[in-house]
Amino acid sequence: MSTTAVAIGVGHSWSVSLAICIRGLQRLRARPVILIPTVVMPIFFVISFTGAFSSLTKIEGYGTSNIFNWMAPYAALQGAVFAGVGGAMSAADDIENGFFDRLLLTPGSRLPILIGTTGYSGVRSIIPTTCVLGVAALGGLELPGGVIGLVSLYVATAGLSVVFCLIGLTIAYRLRSLRSMMIVQVIGFSSMFLSVGQVPIDFLEGWLHDAARLNPLTNVLRLARQGFVGEMSWDLTWPGLVAIALMALFTGASAFRALMKLAP
Repeated sequence: MSTTAVAIGVGHSWSVSLAICIRGLQRLRARPVILIPTVVMPIFFVISFTGAFSSLTKIEGYGTSNIFNWMAPYAALQGAVFAGVGGAMSAADDIENGFFDRLLLTPGSRLPILIGTTGYSGVRSIIPTTCVLGVAALGGLELPGGVIGLVSLYVATAGLSVVFCLIGLTIAYRLRSLRSMMIVQVIGFSSMFLSVGQVPIDFLEGWLHDAARLNPLTNVLRLARQGFVGEMSWDLTWPGLVAIALMALFTGASAFRALMKLAP
């Protein structure tokens, strides 16, 4: 295959992915109501959890004296889960209304369809993350890690939204139903609560401690939270990045297999 042909193929794939991502953002602008769960729930978590767990900051070893510094990254990652589910829901909606059949009939690889949808979810995750930070800032949120800590949070939320979008796409491609997205929401809530979302791992006992230790989202939370509870550390950064990469690789392969089996 000539270099020109390869360049044309890459250009076509990029155009398809970009078009799908832009279409999702346009749908978001046309129907902003679909953003309500993605924004309201994380903000609710910030308000409720900072009130319920505020006294824990007085216990030695909690990690911070500012409860907003602990809970804001957790709520932002919850918003990222919703953003990922929202991306998968857009694909499930297209499957139900028949538009997705047109995408399947386009020439070339189906991989750009997957990339475009996950790209949309990654961009969409910026909205709840920013809203959570804005609300938490009113409560006294601090950022001892500086700008790099902020970048670390946005990387973590974008990565997690991609992972849960891929989980949702795997289910949507197999069940071809918008209602099947409830499964992804249950997975998201369960996996987030079985981590170090509310309290440090040393505060957990029994099976909850074991679950949080084995849960890859624990490392993602440490990646997102480190700039808010202290200085940035590579020892907390690389495990989170590896966890996101491995989860994206596994869920991406699963979603792509389901997509390849999907017939128009």
